[in-house]
Amino acid sequence: MTAVKSYLYGPFTRLGLVTALIACAVDQASKLYLLKVFDLAANGPVRLGPFFDFVLTRNTGISYGLFQTHSALGQGLLLATKLLAVLLLWLWLARAPARLTALSLGLIIGGAAGNAIDRLAYGWVADFVFFHVKTATWRFDWYVFNLADVAIVAGVIGLLYESLIGDRAAKAP
Repeated sequence: MTAVKSYLYGPFTRLGLVTALIACAVDQASKLYLLKVFDLAANGPVRLGPFFDFVLTRNTGISYGLFQTHSALGQGLLLATKLLAVLLLWLWLARAPARLTALSLGLIIGGAAGNAIDRLAYGWVADFVFFHVKTATWRFDWYVFNLADVAIVAGVIGLLYESLIGDRAAKAP
């Protein structure tokens, strides 16, 4: 029992799991509000400023809309892949050597869990933040994303920072 506990729970695991829970809860709260209370499908798009709108996109694929699938088998495979990734990230989290690693992994796990909940509940992931820039001669449209995606990207940035610039990288020969 102790071997299993030490394999699944390390010194920074609690920090990572609390971070994952918060990231997932904030993501789900934003989606529930926009889908059920505000009813973005009926009331959108909503202009938030010159560069941001809320629009509802039903993403049946993975990041950036890749691998779109509408079949139950395809959705099941995407969900199984996401659950496997969360499990592997948790194992990495249990061995996290530093707080930044745990925090970053927690953000990634929480974001992945938030999107997995959508896939289970709706069969698609709710994306709603649309970033765009338009001038008289030029237009740039970014992908539509959600707060789970923001958490995942922030987590990846944290891991990259730690591996490239952090204390351990500075001490490398």
